[in-house]
Amino acid sequence: MADWVVRLIEQTGYLGVAFLMFLETIFPPIPSEVIMPVAGVAAGQGNMNFAAVVACGTAGAMLGNITWYLAARALGIERLHPLIDRHGHWITITWPEVQRAEVWFRDHGTFFVFLGRMLPTVRSLVSVPAGLLRMRFKTFFIASTLGTAGWTALLAGAGYKLGENYRDIDSIIGPASNAILAVLALGYLWRVWTHRRRRRD
Repeated sequence: MADWVVRLIEQTGYLGVAFLMFLETIFPPIPSEVIMPVAGVAAGQGNMNFAAVVACGTAGAMLGNITWYLAARALGIERLHPLIDRHGHWITITWPEVQRAEVWFRDHGTFFVFLGRMLPTVRSLVSVPAGLLRMRFKTFFIASTLGTAGWTALLAGAGYKLGENYRDIDSIIGPASNAILAVLALGYLWRVWTHRRRRRD
């Protein structure tokens, strides 16, 4: 995949960076951990401007973030009420918990969105709860942009510094992504178990 990303960025420049980051947000298997370091390498070689690389990567990712936010907001949490009542034991949540989450999100949603944009694996999913729980668009946009810009700058900067050894970045971020996935999976299994115990009680 890295070779394909390199060729596309070489051929299309900044537009390719933005397009790839948009796709990465909509279709997570295309990793930003490859896209932005490749663009950073190009900037380090003098073929692109570093600030423009970060700006285009952020803009492309934000377009995808907004797409997910608007889709989730159009769906609305209320439409999921029957699904949660019927299948709550599988998604490990009850409607009172959703209502508590809405209150929590009003108080802490800004930090949740900002931090989530800088976490591998999680960053592409953050827009969904923000949209479902009707976070103010202005707040969502600012927090998402700041977090996304930080993430893209970090990856592009790593590529800029490492040069052709940018693939070493995956040796750090790859295990971190796997660790986050393992924590999420264990958290889900724990919630399924405790949820079923509460139902029996």
